[in-house]
Amino acid sequence: MINQSLLAKIHQKLPGGTANVNSASASIPIGVSNRHVHLSAGDIEALFGPGYQLTPFKELKQPGQYAAKECVMIVGPKGNITNVRVLGPARDKTQLEISKADCFVLGVKAPVRESGDLPDSADALLVGPAGHVHLKSQVICAQRHIHMNERDAQMLNVTNGQTVRVKTAGQRSLIFDEVVVRVKPSFALEFHIDTDEANAAGLKSNDSVFIVA
Repeated sequence: MINQSLLAKIHQKLPGGTANVNSASASIPIGVSNRHVHLSAGDIEALFGPGYQLTPFKELKQPGQYAAKECVMIVGPKGNITNVRVLGPARDKTQLEISKADCFVLGVKAPVRESGDLPDSADALLVGPAGHVHLKSQVICAQRHIHMNERDAQMLNVTNGQTVRVKTAGQRSLIFDEVVVRVKPSFALEFHIDTDEANAAGLKSNDSVFIVA
């Protein structure tokens, strides 16, 4: 009879085998991110009018961040998407984050990038109630990532900029590779994925994942 512990080790090495959960790991809450846009102060005025200020609607888990009441339309070569939420506060440069499914609807080729990595990304048009803004190399599909502070990083034995593997639970459990760790004192622990990734794994916000070895 085959030794059960040996059989388990063999299974883990096979494609689709179960990964070991890192003994230092802890449950990480999920934040599913729908399409949204971060606007500069100048683009807020161009879209909503001179002197306009965003109106906070809902606080996000990341301290100081919020979903605003304001929404815009995205226009691409093939189609458009309405009611796209603006997130505040204002940033130095406007950045639109969409999913790969959105890319097909709009007819744009947005690359998978970390936030702020915009050179040679995609273009689009934003339309608001007071005007429009042409986005040039300002459209990305956000690379999946984990926000955390230094204490979380120490607990999880990871460092800023490191890429890790993350395991989900449930009926459609899978492992996400190439998850970027982002460490900053103000960050709250949260694993960010877009709606395409969440749907593929049957996940919703406030579900949990684990970093795996």
